[in-house]
Amino acid sequence: MIVTAVALAMTAVACGGDPDQAGSGGNGLEKPSISVAALPLADDATLYLAQDRGLFEKEGLDVRIQPVQQSIQALPALSKGQVDVIASANYVTFLQAHEKGTLDVRVLAEGARVAPHMMDVLVPEDSDIKSVADLKGKKLAVNILNNIQSLTLNAILDKEGAGRPVYRQIAFPQMGPALEKGQVDAVHAAEPFNSALQKDLNARVLIDGGSAPVESIPISGYVTTGPFAEKNPKTAAAFQRAIAAAAKIAKQDPSAIREQLPKYAKVTPDQAKAIRLPEYPETTDPGQLSRLTELMKEQGLLKKPVDPATLLVK
Repeated sequence: MIVTAVALAMTAVACGGDPDQAGSGGNGLEKPSISVAALPLADDATLYLAQDRGLFEKEGLDVRIQPVQQSIQALPALSKGQVDVIASANYVTFLQAHEKGTLDVRVLAEGARVAPHMMDVLVPEDSDIKSVADLKGKKLAVNILNNIQSLTLNAILDKEGAGRPVYRQIAFPQMGPALEKGQVDAVHAAEPFNSALQKDLNARVLIDGGSAPVESIPISGYVTTGPFAEKNPKTAAAFQRAIAAAAKIAKQDPSAIREQLPKYAKVTPDQAKAIRLPEYPETTDPGQLSRLTELMKEQGLLKKPVDPATLLVK
């Protein structure tokens, strides 16, 4: 039902006859009204902050946000031009799509990098899983299979010399019920779900998903397509400036981010104060992105090396 609703919403955006799409905006933008698919994660906070603070408006942009539960749900819509940008786009899925030729990916801006405890492996309070080694062969929920969560967790487990779990795909909002009912032995939860599960279920942290060797590794970004970037360079640049300005605010005043979370992530203001935030980089660093692509190559998620610099919208 979620996928159907998202598809209908995106089709409405694509077919709504927006007059702005035919002309240029007051700032000379090729497409002053754009649609952005976004997840209810802390990763997306700069998007909502930019909208709330008028940073997009300042650039002459009208940004329309389309909520989705998994960024992969919006991938077909992006490829068809039904949405222009995906926020919190997990790099793994989109780089794989680029390599396969199913999507001509371009990275407008980094969204988030891993920070301590912004995503954790959680187990029930009374679980017999007491150590990293105990996770071997256990059922562990991730939002999407063969993606950023399993990629980073595998790297942590390999460093510890521990065996790997059996991954199960469960959307973040359903991880709590699955853990509570014993359908999985552990979950890999990102914020704000991470903190909520610890509080609501007394779930215990087994592994800090932001620990070595994946500390500060890029996990998600604002992704578009090559054709969109080529046809709309001024629009893309305006979007980048607004996100960079929001990231600067986030770095200087994390409370500004925490104020946004209850507006879209279904957390209370008190919960928002306790959430562990990711890093919000002001600039996109191809060197940091290379850490991710190299890790993907090592684990067989890419068949050949990728130079992230060739994918950045400049």
